[in-house]
Amino acid sequence: MNDKQAVVRDESEFQTLLPRVDVFEDNDGIQVLADLPGVPKERLDVHVEGDTLLIEGEIAPDMSEQLEATYAEVRLSRFRRAFTLSTELDTTKIDAQLRDGVLNLRIPRHAHAQPRRIEVKAD
Repeated sequence: MNDKQAVVRDESEFQTLLPRVDVFEDNDGIQVLADLPGVPKERLDVHVEGDTLLIEGEIAPDMSEQLEATYAEVRLSRFRRAFTLSTELDTTKIDAQLRDGVLNLRIPRHAHAQPRRIEVKAD
């Protein structure tokens, strides 16, 4: 992907920014890191509907309402990204943290879906 933010249209016909995301997987589950610069916690919505993880946020620039942008590279103010999750993941135990414009989600696997070592006994 190049340096320009991807723009998508969601079903409500509003243009949104597609945040850049990194996904890491280990035996215990997955970790999702989403870049959401300028999005405060109060304007961030992370939820699961069925097997879909939805991340939505709105940029809230900290400036006076009397100011008007004479030049702006980011003209859209909403981020939106959706992911289809595996049924192996336990969506009831998602841990979410927002720090320095990066959303960090940890989604564990169900206990029955985690790999386990089987002890072999010899007679």
